Amino acid sequence: MEYFLQQVINGVTLGGIYGLIAIGYTMVYGIIGMINFAHGEVYMLGAFTALIAFLAATLLGGADSALGLAIALVATMGFTALWGWAIERVAYRRLRKAPRLAPLISAIGMSVVLQNFVQVTQGARVKPLPPVVHGGFTLMQAGTFKVDLSWLQIGILLLTLALMAGFTWVITKTPLGRAQRATQQDAKMAALLGIDVDRVISTTFVIGAALAGVAGLMVTLYYGVIDFYIGFLAGIKAFTAAVLGGIGSLPGAMLGGLLIGLIEALWSGYFSIEYKDIAAFSVLILVLLFRPSGLLGRPDVEKV
Repeated sequence: MEYFLQQVINGVTLGGIYGLIAIGYTMVYGIIGMINFAHGEVYMLGAFTALIAFLAATLLGGADSALGLAIALVATMGFTALWGWAIERVAYRRLRKAPRLAPLISAIGMSVVLQNFVQVTQGARVKPLPPVVHGGFTLMQAGTFKVDLSWLQIGILLLTLALMAGFTWVITKTPLGRAQRATQQDAKMAALLGIDVDRVISTTFVIGAALAGVAGLMVTLYYGVIDFYIGFLAGIKAFTAAVLGGIGSLPGAMLGGLLIGLIEALWSGYFSIEYKDIAAFSVLILVLLFRPSGLLGRPDVEKV
């Protein structure tokens, strides 16, 4: 039971990271009906931005302080938000009315460009980061095995819940959220009613990219090692989470992220860790075969 509980804690923490990335997928799909396959690379850019921010804070003597964490968070969200805006302008805006294959190819091309950009500018080697957040406490103990919950895991879960709650409030209670929902339902009618559709779509990309940047910061703190290729695998898993939860549904994206994180952690804990990715992607195949609308998706949505 203690070992199972530890794996659940690890899986929920990892699932929160996947959920934040999945929100970006589901937002973009919900508003323009396209999958942004460069979104995983935005997460990777967020991880590298966080690493650079922590190195700068170390030089100033404040990497382990709350101020250093806050500076890294703001820098990561700002930089990835700028990348999200650029991706929308370069890879999507001119292709909205093109056949579906055109923006898909454009997004994959943008993904490759960002991977190689980081590889050239930052190098291909794995980049380590010493632990920044220390400590935690033991929930229970059986013999020599302890069920630990670190302060970092608590911080990741609390920040994920806060961001999810804040973004849900934005979508349901603010003029921006109403404009996003109107654009999602009928972009042409929204434009006729005076909504700046281009601005709404750009803002959606910016918000999704900022959330992916937060996920990049979290994974840098949690694992302590990153490289230029981490965005591809994490992006595919987050896309799996979005499909599992019901692509186009924000609660579904977070639910899917949590489930994928739990599946990966439990499989790694009880079976071979080398096949954890196969377990996650098998879920995608099963969902597409038996429930393509996802757990919380609407079966009547034509785009699914």
